[in-house]
Amino acid sequence: MSGSVTRQIVRIDEELCNGCGLCVTPCAEGAIEMVDGKARVLREELCDGAGFCLGVCPTGALTLETRQTVAFDHSMVERLAAERAPAYISQSCFRCQGSEETRALLPVRMNGQSLWVCTRCLPGLIHG
Repeated sequence: MSGSVTRQIVRIDEELCNGCGLCVTPCAEGAIEMVDGKARVLREELCDGAGFCLGVCPTGALTLETRQTVAFDHSMVERLAAERAPAYISQSCFRCQGSEETRALLPVRMNGQSLWVCTRCLPGLIHG
């Protein structure tokens, strides 16, 4: 692969993807889009490999892999972000219903579900 680098990038297992689209919103760079009812990394140069999308996938279809791919293009991400209208689904803590507008939320997997928990409720999950 000409001009390639070795780095972490999101991999989506099409067999496990149920098409829910929950992974699209956490991908601030816009690398993940829905195509024919499945999530896909359409432009690898937009995937920073941070993995914020992983924790919200209810089926575990998303993983990080280290492989040869194109370099991350920060300037392209900035250009595309400026062009697109803000579009996201506001999330809330599954325990207290506090919204992300007022609280810091973190993705968590619990009993086979991908959920969001605020930093106030997180210690209760950890310590019981």
